[in-house]
Amino acid sequence: MASSLIVAGLGIAALAFGARFMVRTIPNIGQKMAQAATSMPKLDSEMFAASKYYKGGFDPKMTKREATLILSVNSGAPPAKIKAAYMKLMLTNHPDRGGSPYLSSKISEAKDILDK
Repeated sequence: MASSLIVAGLGIAALAFGARFMVRTIPNIGQKMAQAATSMPKLDSEMFAASKYYKGGFDPKMTKREATLILSVNSGAPPAKIKAAYMKLMLTNHPDRGGSPYLSSKISEAKDILDK
């Protein structure tokens, strides 16, 4: 009987300390979230200006420049380097592996243009 009273008292004490912690912490959480929201950088085009990724869509008819951008090779790259870049991209973007059929067709088109 005495041990159950001790356990009940410890449970009530734990609940009280937990409630005290929550009452003191919740107002500070709102302030910290507001500070985090105001200190985050704005997402605009200037932020991505120095990005290594090409900004823009595909041209209606693929050019050699666009093909080099897709495969990330130089315009005078040897055929072995073009093939290696093509294989690397197709491993991740092939439709059989969950990739996009459109992107895989663009990658293949880029390889064909650079192989000529």
